[in-house]
Amino acid sequence: METIGWPELLVIGLVFVLLFGTKKIPDLGKGLGEGIKNFKAAIKGPSADKPEPENAPAVDVVAEEEQPAGKA
Repeated sequence: METIGWPELLVIGLVFVLLFGTKKIPDLGKGLGEGIKNFKAAIKGPSADKPEPENAPAVDVVAEEEQPAGKA
């Protein structure tokens, strides 16, 4: 079984545009993105739905700087 190449992807994209039209495609993408976001939130559980307290201190994560190769 061969993989899908550029010509096949081009035909699939053309059929997609013909079926849904250029004005509907952004709406479909937005809906798909929101669905994925909701699915991830549901997997994480109810703790992801709780907002952070307003008086909680902000924590900035800063990556450690790497030392030059010659120095230990």
